[in-house]
Amino acid sequence: MAQENWPARRDRILVVEDDADIAGLIAAMLTERGFEVLRAGDGRDVERFITREQVDLIILDIMLPGEDGVAICRRLRPRYTVPILMLTALGSEADRIVGLESGADDYLCKPFAPRELLARVRALLRRVRMSQEETVERNMHYAFEGYFVDMARMLLTAPDGAQVPLTSAEFNLLVVFCRFPRQVLSREALLQHLHNQPATVFDRSIDTLIGRLRRKIEPDGKEPDFIRTVRNGGYLFSPRVGAHAEAPHEGSPVATPVASPVATPMANPVAPG
Repeated sequence: MAQENWPARRDRILVVEDDADIAGLIAAMLTERGFEVLRAGDGRDVERFITREQVDLIILDIMLPGEDGVAICRRLRPRYTVPILMLTALGSEADRIVGLESGADDYLCKPFAPRELLARVRALLRRVRMSQEETVERNMHYAFEGYFVDMARMLLTAPDGAQVPLTSAEFNLLVVFCRFPRQVLSREALLQHLHNQPATVFDRSIDTLIGRLRRKIEPDGKEPDFIRTVRNGGYLFSPRVGAHAEAPHEGSPVATPVASPVATPMANPVAPG
């Protein structure tokens, strides 16, 4: 029986706006860009949407009938972490401060260009994903050849149970190798992963760091097998690496192997509502 390929879920955005024309324009623009859009005219159904529809982001107008956007934001924020982009025709600095202090993640004044709204939506979603990935990375643990890498505590445990003393730079380098096992990484790539910036062609500090790490984890420091030098290429981490979502208990099964990865603008402004 052939396996079905289900499409990836689209980001779901809740637009809370009582002006039907503005809400319709925002919904059409976001739908055209691949988002799924839900709409609410006031704050009464916001929590229902959040809990039942798995909302990824809320676009919230401040000036709503009944409960205003600031009050809604203050009510939601203690219970939900969904990012909130606040819209308002009130553009003073004091109004922006009130909106942000109520728990909004961003603030956009009317009239606004739809392209700016789209850019802010994408930036907020990107920020959330980066934060989630960092959280997952901090809680991830790696295992190779009897060694155990504890990301949360920045500890390396040897096969005999002893802790291997590593500097922060050595530990971070080992993590990079565990994330990209069995593939050639150039010096420039390694330095960029470590420092998040390009390396210069004269920067040989990575060689020194690798030499130090080899002496601490290789069975034979003179004939390294874990961290192999690839001529005119860089370095390759040869062990099979397993990944755990949390620290394994004694007798737990082998960790999941880490897969080696294969290396129309809308400019018309929206009028205030």
